[in-house]
Amino acid sequence: MTKMKDRLHTGELYLPGDEAIMTEQTKCLERLYDYNMTRPTEGEKRVAMLKEMFAEVGDGCYVEPPLHANFGGAHVHFGKGVYANFNLTVVDDTHIYVGDYTMFGPNVTLATAGHPILPELREQGYQYNMPIHIGKNCWLGAGVIVLPGITIGDNSVIGAGSVVTKDVPANVVAVGNPCRVLREINERDRQYYFKDRKIDYESIV
Repeated sequence: MTKMKDRLHTGELYLPGDEAIMTEQTKCLERLYDYNMTRPTEGEKRVAMLKEMFAEVGDGCYVEPPLHANFGGAHVHFGKGVYANFNLTVVDDTHIYVGDYTMFGPNVTLATAGHPILPELREQGYQYNMPIHIGKNCWLGAGVIVLPGITIGDNSVIGAGSVVTKDVPANVVAVGNPCRVLREINERDRQYYFKDRKIDYESIV
């Protein structure tokens, strides 16, 4: 019989209160506590701590405290240039992969953990984890919730407050609860950045 700790990344049912799991998790949470206590002037310290805390973190990443993470980011893989505003919640009981230059608005939740529908199993405390994959250059607006096992394709935008229950393809704008594709990113987006506001390329180059 496999150990409970070995089931974190297999999708199998397991008991998260297992002693070996709790011991490892507590160490990660201690480090996360220290990160959240850093001062705004301690940018270099934050960068160094993220490299220790996360499974992977690329150059130029910025994570605004407070960060909430079940395993302190130990199962989080960030590419380069990832930006996360305050209150990013990563339920990182298994792996979360985020591509280069992706942005998270305030209060985004990435939840890899789930519990069985069957009440008898929930009563015993069983859980399962499914990885999340978010592509490069995505933008998840404020309050977005991404559920276990979801993949979001490169360049896609998820509108504020959306609950992502199914995979989202690349190069689209998707919104709502449940989140649905609204439209593809198109030529108009090369001209306008917000409603009727035109992009002045000369002023931003």
